[in-house]
Amino acid sequence: MTGEHATGTDRVAACARHLQADGYINVQGDEPFIDPAAIDAVSEAVAHLEAATPAVNAYTPIADTAAAIDHNVVKVVISTNGNALMFSRRPIPYPRSGYPAYFRQLGLYGFTEAGMEVFRGLGQGPLEPTEGVEMLRFVEHSYTVRMLPAADAGLAVDTREDLVRAQRLLQRTWSCPEAEAPRKCNWAHCADRGGAYELNP
Repeated sequence: MTGEHATGTDRVAACARHLQADGYINVQGDEPFIDPAAIDAVSEAVAHLEAATPAVNAYTPIADTAAAIDHNVVKVVISTNGNALMFSRRPIPYPRSGYPAYFRQLGLYGFTEAGMEVFRGLGQGPLEPTEGVEMLRFVEHSYTVRMLPAADAGLAVDTREDLVRAQRLLQRTWSCPEAEAPRKCNWAHCADRGGAYELNP
């Protein structure tokens, strides 16, 4: 419907030309388990962004060493004032001394109306296509990306193994006895209970 685009956000930007709004939320297609509360938080953050800040991006801590070195997991380095310094599929920062805190960029972005126009008008810099991370478009052109912490226990689906885990998670979620209705199941709760409802296979 929207034709060919370099990224998912370019597709959202194309749609935004025909849909006026105060803000826009982009949930990447490989993040089907994003917590709705995280979406609400990003939406709220967009409404309170400073005029010079075009976008907000959710992130969550990485506790698993394997995830820190997994190129399918985008890492973000965050400044002391909460803005993105760099996104990469490599483990950044480099652990030259000790084990640093790693953060995973979630495929959950929020844009102000003006921010969406800015994104649409910017060209890709050299880093964005190299890393395959569209929020680098703002960083490479010296725009601020506000990073928003999110308590998200979801699962990004980037590989065949992720798909298998996602299928198992869906099966367990829909049969969770703790849910008032299957679609309202608290995945983190199921993970905490272990046994038949273990998140990881």
